[in-house]
Amino acid sequence: MSSEIDLGALQKKTLRVLVAGQVVAASALSAAVTVGAFVIQDILGQDTAWGGISSATFTMGSAFMSQVLARKMSSKGRRVGLQYGYSLAIAGGLLAGFAVNRNSLVLFIIGLFLYGSGQASNLLSRYAAMDLAAPEHRSQAMSYILFGSTFGAVFGPVLIKPAQIIGENFFGWSTYTGPWIASACFFSFALVNVAVRLRPDPLEVSGGLSSQQGVGVAVPKFGEAFKTISDSKNARVALSAMVISQVTMVAVMTMTPVHLKLHGHEDVSPYVISLHIAGMYAFSPLVGKFTDRRPKLLAISVGGMLLLSATVMAALAGQEATLLWPSLWLLGLGWSFGLIGGTSLLVESVPETSRVTVQGAADLMMSFCGGLAGFSSGFIRKAFGFHMLSNLGTILALVLVVIGIRRLLAPRIAKLSA
Repeated sequence: MSSEIDLGALQKKTLRVLVAGQVVAASALSAAVTVGAFVIQDILGQDTAWGGISSATFTMGSAFMSQVLARKMSSKGRRVGLQYGYSLAIAGGLLAGFAVNRNSLVLFIIGLFLYGSGQASNLLSRYAAMDLAAPEHRSQAMSYILFGSTFGAVFGPVLIKPAQIIGENFFGWSTYTGPWIASACFFSFALVNVAVRLRPDPLEVSGGLSSQQGVGVAVPKFGEAFKTISDSKNARVALSAMVISQVTMVAVMTMTPVHLKLHGHEDVSPYVISLHIAGMYAFSPLVGKFTDRRPKLLAISVGGMLLLSATVMAALAGQEATLLWPSLWLLGLGWSFGLIGGTSLLVESVPETSRVTVQGAADLMMSFCGGLAGFSSGFIRKAFGFHMLSNLGTILALVLVVIGIRRLLAPRIAKLSA
């Protein structure tokens, strides 16, 4: 009984540490990424089709680093992996700020790529929250981490103006340099938090390190991780939910600030994005409880329906910002259902021995596809309009609804057939 009490206390401590890191790291991410498209416009022109390259590079960096960090976590533990990711994010933020001040597109892209490791670290933190959680409470444990992002992610964009003013008036920096330098400072707090406080390592305590599984420090390869996913129907559905939710969310969200700016609504853009991020994170504890108490496939289906509603509203918004407020909120909430439902289903659908590397592979695919969506979104908006971009998101959301409901009803259909 004492060991159970100690394990429960350790889980609570782990959650507190991870949530604290999420708050500051989410502040850094949301503040800087919000102005990414504006930086590209300043360098290449206001009506450039390359506006989505900032989001694409950032998410590609997150995709690449998710696999790197997962492999490091598998052999060294969650703490070492998170330290590594946050350190690279600090370097990326500083380089991006320097590039903005020098008006250098190449350096800005490199900085953004490194900066993506901060997002990879934040995403992988949700798995760290599940390491010590009982199976029936995994979704809720993960949801606390996402909820921690709410405070930083919502207020991060609001801090953009103060960071710009301080940078311009006190240091003589260009307009968008301040948010990137400030973000690097925020990531420094996240780094110190996990380095000092995430002890003992939750993955080590749970017996999830590769060395504890009798295989030395070697970890499964990338291809093996995807084979593990492909061997399970539920794991395939889980990965599909994560990818589709990310792609739909990123594609529409990335071009929303650009769309608003082009139609004279730049001042409300940070607040629309804040509401969107609130939808992503603020209701995650409720989403986590729902996912623990109901079938994971039902949570995925609900996420698809919310994304469907969001993209339809975005397509109908036109040049006004009115419909974009509820649309971006629903877009975030749908993403939350898709991510929590998909992640929870993935964790319970694969063997424990390959779980950590599978988590990294899934996040890699999710972020990589999200990066492609962010990159292509600017060209689609430029060629066909924001409404067409939203319509494509509607199609993807509909696919997710069909996949989720079909798999959810599969046992009943099989019984009727028999």
